[in-house]
Amino acid sequence: MYYDNLTLLTDLYELTMMQGYFKSGAKEKVVFDLFYRKNPSGSAYAICCGLDQAIDYIKNLHFTEADLDYLKSTGFFQDDFLDYLKNFRFSGDICAIPEGTIVFPKEPLLKVKAPIIEAQLVETALLNIINHQSLIATKAARVVHEAGGGVMEFGLRRAQGPDAGIYGARAAVIAGCVGTSNVLAGQMFDIPVKGTHAHSWIMSFKTELEAFRTYAKYYPDNCLLLVDTYDTLQGVGHAIQVFKEMREAGVKSKLYGIRLDSGDLAYLTKKARVMLDEAGFPDAVISASSDLDEYLINSLMNQGAKITSWGVGTNLITSKDCPSFGGVYKLAGIIHEDGTVEPKIKADLIALNDEVFSEDDPMILFDPVATWKRTYLPAGSYTIRELLIPVFKDGECVYESPKVMEIRAYCDKEKDTLWDESKRLVNPQEVYVDLSQKLWDLKNALLDGVHNFKDK
Repeated sequence: MYYDNLTLLTDLYELTMMQGYFKSGAKEKVVFDLFYRKNPSGSAYAICCGLDQAIDYIKNLHFTEADLDYLKSTGFFQDDFLDYLKNFRFSGDICAIPEGTIVFPKEPLLKVKAPIIEAQLVETALLNIINHQSLIATKAARVVHEAGGGVMEFGLRRAQGPDAGIYGARAAVIAGCVGTSNVLAGQMFDIPVKGTHAHSWIMSFKTELEAFRTYAKYYPDNCLLLVDTYDTLQGVGHAIQVFKEMREAGVKSKLYGIRLDSGDLAYLTKKARVMLDEAGFPDAVISASSDLDEYLINSLMNQGAKITSWGVGTNLITSKDCPSFGGVYKLAGIIHEDGTVEPKIKADLIALNDEVFSEDDPMILFDPVATWKRTYLPAGSYTIRELLIPVFKDGECVYESPKVMEIRAYCDKEKDTLWDESKRLVNPQEVYVDLSQKLWDLKNALLDGVHNFKDK
C-alpha cells in the first residue's frame, strides 16, 4: 500500500517535542542541516538522491482526522495541541543539493529554515528518504563504473519491501544503470524496463531448443536467451541454431544474444564469445547476472570475461556490504527576531550563508584539522558554484524536479568531474572538503565557548 501523506512517518519523540514547543510558546525560527559523516561502501564520494520524494512529502504534509484520532488514542497528546495540528502546514524554506550531484562528507545536502515546531517534525522522514536513495545511488555508481556501463538493475525481489524496490530502482538509474526490471518503477518514473525470461520458461517446454524458438518467435527484437538451465555451452549452441534460423527467415533483430545466471562467468563467456563469433554473430549480446557486485565485476573484467551487459540485483538494491547511509539532521542555528543567527556547534558547516567568493580572486584552502596543510589557488584557476538551491520558500515549492533520465544525464557529467583515483574500489583518493577561514574561526570560537562553559 502506498501513501501520498507520510505525515506520521516520524519518530514519536518528534511529536512529543512539537507538543513541548507548542506548550512553551516556542516560536523562534531555526536552521537544520542534513548531512552525512562518512562515505558508504568505502567510496571516496557519494551521490545525492531522493529530493523528488522529499518534495512530495513536504507538499502533502498535513494531519488527517484519522491521524489525529490515532494520536489522541496514544495518550501522549493533549486536545489543544491536536487542535493546532488540524491546520498544520509547512511554512518554512528548504534548500537542497540537486539529485545526481557528487557530494562529500559534512556537506549539507539539505537545509531547513522554519519555525522550530515545523523543522522538528520533518527530520525523520527527510532522513529516511535521502539516506536510502543516496545509499543506493552511490552503490549503483560504483557498480556501473566497474562494469563500464551496461548495468541493469534487477533487485526488486530481494529489496526490503516495495518502497525500497521502487525508489531504489529510481536511484540506480539516476546513478547510471541503463534500466530496471521493476515495471512499476518504469511506469512511475518513465525509465527503461528490461528483462527476458526465467529458467522456468525453459523448463516448461519439452526441449531447450523448443523454448528458445518459441521465445524468438514472440520477441524477435529482444531475443536474449537464458542458456544455463541445463548445460551452458550446449545452451549457447542451441541459441546459435535459433539465431541462424532467424537470419535465414530474414528476421533482423534489434537486440539478440544470450544470458548466463550461473557457473564460471569468466570461462563460460569467453567460450561463448568464440562460439558466437565463429558462427557469424559478433554483435550478439552476452549478458550476465548471478549475485554480482562491483568487486566481482572488477574481478571478471580482469579475467577477460566477455560480458556485454550486466544484471545486478541483490547486492545493489540492498547495498549489501553497507546497508545504511548514516545521514544526520542537526540544529545549525537559531534565528532571533532581529534576524541575527545564533550558531550551534552540533552541526558541521562548510561556509557561512553571507560569505561571497569570486573566481577572480586567489584563494587559500586549508585542512580544517591539520591546518598547516594549505593549497594556493591563483585567480582564474578554479570554478565556484553554489550547491544548495531553493526548493521551498515560505512553504511554497519553488523547484520542479527534472525527469529521471535528465537527472541521470546530469549525474553522468558529475561523475566525470571525479579523478579516476577517487573511483577505484580499494583505497580511493579522498576528496577533501575545507572550511572557509571565517567559518573555521567561528567554529573554534564556539568550541572555546563550550570548553569554557564546561570548566566553570
